[in-house]
Amino acid sequence: MDTRERLIESTRELLWERGYVGTSPKAIQARAGAGQGSMYHHFSGKPDLALAAISRNAEELRNRAEAAFSQRGTALDRITTYLRRERDALKGCPVGRLTQDPDVMADEALRKPVEVTFAWLTDRIAALLAEDLDSRLDPRATATALVAVLQGGYVLARAAGSADVYAHAIDGALGLLAAHVSAERN
Repeated sequence: MDTRERLIESTRELLWERGYVGTSPKAIQARAGAGQGSMYHHFSGKPDLALAAISRNAEELRNRAEAAFSQRGTALDRITTYLRRERDALKGCPVGRLTQDPDVMADEALRKPVEVTFAWLTDRIAALLAEDLDSRLDPRATATALVAVLQGGYVLARAAGSADVYAHAIDGALGLLAAHVSAERN
């Protein structure tokens, strides 16, 4: 892995662990095994490097989601695969956790990949739900609720110190959703 990649990967890890304010250029350089000159050769500063790391996290989230959404099966099967995929619930979502960071949310450039990713995820789930959801529920509103349960499940799991809480939140949402899948489409 070249220096630029090590800097991005180190920043991704540190943002997830410490947030934006807690991620200093010195900490990034130390973790990446790169000097200050190398960092500033590849990036104009911490905001530029953070944007590269946040964008990479967002891209990875979209790619993992799309892999589940593109599989065979009903929309409910594909959504279930995505929501139940293996993840570290106690660590939280590397994109969702950024919404708790006031410095990221205050910076339009840093906030943009977070905003775009959650809009994409909601739109993608809504499109899947439109295939199988009965007419009593709005696909977009239901997709928004599922994204909220996903992110809220991380928060509750972290607060309880138990990944089981995340699993219960997902199971509950999927149970509610299953009751609204059109019988004629199954």
